[in-house]
Amino acid sequence: MKKWMVVVAGILAMLLVLGAAKDLVIKIAVESGAQIATGLKLKIGGFRVGILNTLVDIRNLRILNPAGFKDKNMLNMPEIYVDYDLGAIFKGKVHLTEARINMQEFMVVKNEKGKLNLDSLKVVQAQKSGSKPGAKAGGKAPDMPEIQIDKLRLKIGKVFYKDYSGGGEPRVKEFNVNIDEQYTNITNPYTLVSLIVVRALANTSIGSLANFDVKGLSGSISGTLAGAQKMTAQAAETAKQTAKAAVETTKKAAEAVSKTTDAVNDVFKNPFGK
Repeated sequence: MKKWMVVVAGILAMLLVLGAAKDLVIKIAVESGAQIATGLKLKIGGFRVGILNTLVDIRNLRILNPAGFKDKNMLNMPEIYVDYDLGAIFKGKVHLTEARINMQEFMVVKNEKGKLNLDSLKVVQAQKSGSKPGAKAGGKAPDMPEIQIDKLRLKIGKVFYKDYSGGGEPRVKEFNVNIDEQYTNITNPYTLVSLIVVRALANTSIGSLANFDVKGLSGSISGTLAGAQKMTAQAAETAKQTAKAAVETTKKAAEAVSKTTDAVNDVFKNPFGK
């Protein structure tokens, strides 16, 4: 085997080893971070990390309901896309320059005993007790994982409400919320969880059906929600300007075509000049 082939093979092997190690580090970070932020277990269907870039593609991530609930999943996220800062992760920080969360289904369930699955989330428990999410016994400050999300795109499809408290078959409500929004500068994992819950339930009647305080939870992330409104307005203005520019371009193109057509017609009318 030629020397250059040995060198290439060695480089490829090293990249594979580094890629596998990076996959493991990122996967552990995602799993531990999600469990710390929610307090619930999760499962990941597929996980792919770029070898030569910092892109992560997570498929079929599911947040599981706690024990005592017939429905297995609380959240079903078929696709999560992340562009991360690898150096920050090795320093114990999570810095995502961009994140896209596509949540297909959000399942709110009240079991036979009248317990709500949302009450198992740390952010909801903290809201009811008046403490900080993740606070230790005795009111000690929580172990807050450091996180920075520069840009977040959140998509939510359907939200379901199942009520088993009446006995027999559950009472089911389905809501097509179809949310597609952008947020910036999220620095707290609990803010991210609260944001997902609030936006999923905001345009539904689940708050009154389940006696769940959506307004109280949204108060803790009012700054983040306000930022999304500004971005929505900015996006609308950008779209307006883009549409205006497109109309102008089309108009100029039509004028150019018209002039070209007239010139061609003149040529065919007088092929040899006057």
